[in-house]
Amino acid sequence: MFEQTFKNIDSVLHKDAGADSELDYIGQTSWVMFLRYLDELEKDKADEAELEGLEYQYILDEEYRWSIWAMPKDANDKLDHHKAMTGPDLIEFVDHKLFPYLAAFKHSADHAQTIEYKIGEIFSELKNKIQTGYSLRDILEYADELPFRSTKDKHELSHLYETKIKNMGNAGRNGGQYYTPRPLIRAMIEVIDPQMGEKVYDGAAGSCGFLCEAYEYMATRMDKTTDNLKTIQGKTFYGKEKKNLAYVIGIMNMILHGIEAPNIIHTNTLGENIRDIQEKDRYHVILANPPFGGGEHKEVQQNFPIKTGETAFLFLQHFIKSLKAGGRAAIVIKNTFLSNTDNASVSLRKHLLDTCNLHTVLDMPSGTFLGAGVKTVVLFFQKGEPTKKTWFYQLNPGRNMGKTNPLNDKDMAAFVELQKSKSETEQSWMLNMADIDAGTCDLSVKNPNTPEEAPLRSPQDILIEMEALDKETSQILQTIKGLI
Repeated sequence: MFEQTFKNIDSVLHKDAGADSELDYIGQTSWVMFLRYLDELEKDKADEAELEGLEYQYILDEEYRWSIWAMPKDANDKLDHHKAMTGPDLIEFVDHKLFPYLAAFKHSADHAQTIEYKIGEIFSELKNKIQTGYSLRDILEYADELPFRSTKDKHELSHLYETKIKNMGNAGRNGGQYYTPRPLIRAMIEVIDPQMGEKVYDGAAGSCGFLCEAYEYMATRMDKTTDNLKTIQGKTFYGKEKKNLAYVIGIMNMILHGIEAPNIIHTNTLGENIRDIQEKDRYHVILANPPFGGGEHKEVQQNFPIKTGETAFLFLQHFIKSLKAGGRAAIVIKNTFLSNTDNASVSLRKHLLDTCNLHTVLDMPSGTFLGAGVKTVVLFFQKGEPTKKTWFYQLNPGRNMGKTNPLNDKDMAAFVELQKSKSETEQSWMLNMADIDAGTCDLSVKNPNTPEEAPLRSPQDILIEMEALDKETSQILQTIKGLI
């Protein structure tokens, strides 16, 4: 049922002139779903207050609640067509009253880590792109069918929402930045193994895939005490995201995974001078796939000791500085980071190896990231001691990967298991830092354990073999004639 509802909403958006792509579809679906979720949240809190003999103070004024403007019902719990706005009046209300009202919460909220502030942030960043009130009326009715109250319902909705994010990533170059394959994320988390009481951070949060998967990992393993539930809800997961749409999608994704007021800040992470990062700003675990390329401006580069226009290299400096002593990180980065000879790359490799134990490098095959033809590696490191040796693993799923053959959890299983012992196999090997060039710190992926292929034969050798085969064939034919 849920899947069909999402398809119906997409179908309406496809016909409306205001939504042009998968990016628009998920953005518009997100704000409608958020208000639907907020309505259910307020109902739950009102019911809880009533059981305790208290009166619940609603976040939204009555005029702006879902049951009043979006889905007024009659005595039979059906849409009351006499009260429901449908055409231009609905768009007029949403654009000129609802969105400004909700955006104002950003300024009236007590602090950033409240649901009120998140409401203000979301509706400050998004615009309603649905142009006709009739399309919006259809979408509101479909969204009203989505139940948000049970854990099972939320789990199914979160799965479908993840699928929409994945489709957005497949849709083209602009969407790919929001989606990291979940099997890779899960493998990274399993190796890092975040524990209750630790703070988990992604400074390039995107759709919050790393934080959502880390939440699932920790929630299924923790003791279900009141203290643990409070800790995992409000004091465990932290993120920053620069782009408007990604920020909204990330917030919605975390809400659907069960985190009521996500600690996600809408900001340019690289705009922060890393020299100002103090112990209180640091984290136990960092998981991220920072954007590459970018060409950051000179003023942004001034925030970093190693100046470079490569966005991912600035993020890596930020992550190293943001780790607590003993903190653990798993970061996706272009594989050229391991061997580039420019000054920034060499300096950054030296800095990483000097300040952290780069214990594992996972080399991913081409096609891992759909729509992005780049080779990547995952750096696993722990801050505090220099690197003495690094275990490399070259992932080979045995097939060409792409949209029809994406990465799956089975592909990652051998890596996760072998990483525990760091054994040497045909796909894995150990590199001692004493053996690398101290000047360049080149960490190129060169597997010494790959079975050697037979060397190509020279033309002369091939001709000699052909002559020998000709003689052998002639002898066989003579023997056959003799028998006849």
